Amino acid sequence: MATPFPPSFRGLDIDGQDMVLLDADAYGYASGALKGPLDEQRRAGLLRLTAVFGKVLPAIDDEYAVKYYTHVRDMAVLAVEIEALRDK
Repeated sequence: MATPFPPSFRGLDIDGQDMVLLDADAYGYASGALKGPLDEQRRAGLLRLTAVFGKVLPAIDDEYAVKYYTHVRDMAVLAVEIEALRDK
C-alpha cells in the first residue's frame, strides 16, 4: 500500500474498467480476506476482479503502471488463495 498510485491512471478507463476503482476494489477484497472469510458475494467479486486483470494488464503501456498493477493483481490472487485454503 506504500507504493504510489500511477498519477496518469487517475480517471483512466481501460477496457471499460476504471483503474482507480480496480485498485481500490483489489485492496478492499484483499484486506477483507486477511480479516476473515469473505461471504459468497465478495468471493464472487474477488474472482471477477482477478479476471479483469487478465484483460487490463496487457493493455497497459506504462512501465511503472504495469509493475504497480501486477503487484495489485498478485495481491488479489493471494486473497483468492487464502479463501481457497479456508475451504479445506
